Amino acid sequence: MKKMIGWTLTLATLLIGGVIYYFITLSLYEPSKDAFDFPVPKNAELVQENEQGKSYDWSKASEENGIPFGYELVLKANGWKKGEREGASVFLHKGNHKIDLISTTKHLNILKVN
Repeated sequence: MKKMIGWTLTLATLLIGGVIYYFITLSLYEPSKDAFDFPVPKNAELVQENEQGKSYDWSKASEENGIPFGYELVLKANGWKKGEREGASVFLHKGNHKIDLISTTKHLNILKVN
């Protein structure tokens, strides 16, 4: 009986922790108004903008490891699906909209693809 209660408490703690992590992670990103509501990290600093897209300085971006797991979770929660990957570039799509997300060391490019 004590084992059953222990497993139940462990499972409940993991589930609650997962839900809290999910909602905290979602709050760290905001939709981009001119890139099909693509989620952008709130703490990313806009450094360049043109008709193709925007470039940000973001300390969590990495060329070797790509984007953080939390960002991938937010993209998935917002309906963006991963497509092809070429080096630091990952194509994501949602309906008819396509984004090229390029993650290099401490730098993030979000480009609209026609």
